[in-house]
Amino acid sequence: MASPGKRAFLLRVKPEVLDAVERLAAAELRSVNAQIEVLLREALARRSVARTVKDSDDG
Repeated sequence: MASPGKRAFLLRVKPEVLDAVERLAAAELRSVNAQIEVLLREALARRSVARTVKDSDDG
């Protein structure tokens, strides 16, 4: 179940992409879920979309 204040959704991703995210998450001592959220926040920030997205919990 999703944490309070978060929404759950299904994500289909190629196995090689998930493998890379899993390796990165392990290297940065994060869960895969937290790592995906970090990567999404970084991508949104690069596109200047997430100026109001706050980094309250990197997991």
